[in-house]
Amino acid sequence: MRNIRIAAVNICRFILAVTFIFSGYVKAIDPLGTLYKLKDYAAAMALNDILPDWALVIVAIALGALEFSLGVFMLFAVRRHMVSKLTLALMSVMTALTVWIYIADPVKDCGCFGDALKLTNGETLLKNIVLIACATLVAWRPADMARFISRTNQWIVRYYTITYIIVTSVYCLYTLPIFDFRPYRIGTNIKQGMEIPEGAEQPEFESTFILRKNGVTREFTLDNYPDSTWEYVDTKTVQTKKGYEPPIHDFSITTNDTGEDITEQVLTKKGYTFLLVSPRLVVADDSNFGDIDQIYEYAEENGVDFLCLTASTNEDIERWRELTGAEYTFCNADETTLKTMIRSNPGLILLKDGTIIGKWSHNALPQTDDLTAPLEQLPIGKAQNDSTPERLLIVLLTFFVPLMALTIADRLWAWTKWIRNKQDNNRIFNLFKKRKKMRKKIVAGNWKMNLNLQDGVALAKEINEALVADKPNCEVIICTPFIHLASVAQVLDQNVVALGAENCADKVKGAYTGEVSAEMVKSTGAQYVILGHSERREYYHETAEILKEKVDLALANGLKILFCCGETLEERKAEKQNEVVKAELEGSVFHLDAEAWKNIVIAYEPIWAIGTGMTATSDQAEEMLAYIRSIVAEKYGQEAAEDTSILYGGSCKASNAPELFSKPNIDGGLIGGASLKCADFKGIIDAWKK
Repeated sequence: MRNIRIAAVNICRFILAVTFIFSGYVKAIDPLGTLYKLKDYAAAMALNDILPDWALVIVAIALGALEFSLGVFMLFAVRRHMVSKLTLALMSVMTALTVWIYIADPVKDCGCFGDALKLTNGETLLKNIVLIACATLVAWRPADMARFISRTNQWIVRYYTITYIIVTSVYCLYTLPIFDFRPYRIGTNIKQGMEIPEGAEQPEFESTFILRKNGVTREFTLDNYPDSTWEYVDTKTVQTKKGYEPPIHDFSITTNDTGEDITEQVLTKKGYTFLLVSPRLVVADDSNFGDIDQIYEYAEENGVDFLCLTASTNEDIERWRELTGAEYTFCNADETTLKTMIRSNPGLILLKDGTIIGKWSHNALPQTDDLTAPLEQLPIGKAQNDSTPERLLIVLLTFFVPLMALTIADRLWAWTKWIRNKQDNNRIFNLFKKRKKMRKKIVAGNWKMNLNLQDGVALAKEINEALVADKPNCEVIICTPFIHLASVAQVLDQNVVALGAENCADKVKGAYTGEVSAEMVKSTGAQYVILGHSERREYYHETAEILKEKVDLALANGLKILFCCGETLEERKAEKQNEVVKAELEGSVFHLDAEAWKNIVIAYEPIWAIGTGMTATSDQAEEMLAYIRSIVAEKYGQEAAEDTSILYGGSCKASNAPELFSKPNIDGGLIGGASLKCADFKGIIDAWKK
């Protein structure tokens, strides 16, 4: 049953990953297209005036980046708990939106996959129902997702993915989309794209022209188009009868001054034609109008037509002329058509015999150096390379191949580490391996607030006698309440069982009723003191600064320190355990010099496993202790890290101690409840003999 569940979770995980990567990528490479779709939604909700276009562009980029990143993180099982919850939250919002779209029908296409894949509103709803079911299952069991990259290297995937998709999106916004899924892509013959196959049902369209005169606005068709005294306002093309719909069905050009339809003339013209496309001149970028004028002058000198297609009013056209000195001819076309033709305002298209052979954003127009001869002799006069396989290869080489290389390297490293661990645990291998200085192995008991004085002394005596009779293979420490220390010290052979306290004060001495100083602890005969235990942090609000003072005073009085660190269950689920532990060490003990550090023993105690009966798996404990050793190495060097004893604490008992202690980075345990009975405690100590 468990295997079926794990398989189901991972199948759902891959479905979500592929869908989100595709959906996010097609949005990210076409931020203007995403902007147009957001404006459609805003119009349907009567929110068009709430956000300016620049803010919606940021939203469009962020939406594409979010979907793509969640897809990649889901694929590689990065931050599994957080990502699965975010995915479920996003799918909940999207599904609710889809239900509204299906019922109210405010837009005909949800825009989930941009122009790459069109779905009806019903198909979109069905798709989202499947995805939210997958997201629910994954969010229920995120830990079932198999990791492709270890947690310590996941930051590379996170930062690389986010940086890559945002840079890609900004690049496509500045230039043009890397992939063009629209019907006006390079290599398209517009006239052929408008043709309807013989025998196909013929759709019917009607273009309506909105004109104004003397403050009166009216709509006209081509049949009753008025004289030039009427001012052009807008054009609408609507389908009056359904039928076969060709890829291009709304392309129409009329002259701005007379309203003459010159579509056929432009599309059948032999030779070259420049089309400067600007859906709305009032919001067009005018920063590169000098480059546009140079291209126009070149076209004039070489007998090439140059038309500006726009859906702007005469007033906006005149303003553009005054601003840029434009002398080229202006023509009217449908605004939606112009936005579809090129994702730039303005943008430049070059036709040859009615076929699109070149597209340029206003930020990347041909320069004077590119226009030194007739077009047929120039590179820009030949069809631009629009090879989809080549562009897919570039995406693979720049994004997925590096991540695959990281995955392979990470898995190879994990495999070699596994081999090393096996070798370290292989007794025969160790006979021939050069012996290294061994870290001190420790089992420490923390009695907490248990046992009266008489019972405590009796237990200490029993433990001492048992270990004197059967010498342990590790150092043994018992940490008792303050009231026991002096008495217990009298019955212990501290060459066999060392004595420690459970706490000490952060003050040297003075009017601090109820406190016990480090000097007092040392005077009882104790050698160790526990500091930083989660119960002290939680119940007595001990901060990193307070613990830092205690550490310094304990060391100043000749005590060795068992310093505790660990995360809560919530922090573990959020996969923040590394940063939590690192912060606890940095705040209280990483200020010590290398010599003082030799008196520190680290005890990792996941708070969620203390007294709960829950135990971190041996792999979880090993992973965390290896991480702790790595940050000790960063601070004090590899040799110091190898010499530092790091213990595991948290429901450790005789039954699971052998497995825990077999891990190369686990040097023993800090034992709570199991240290209150001699037999149980000795069972854990004897795990070092197995």
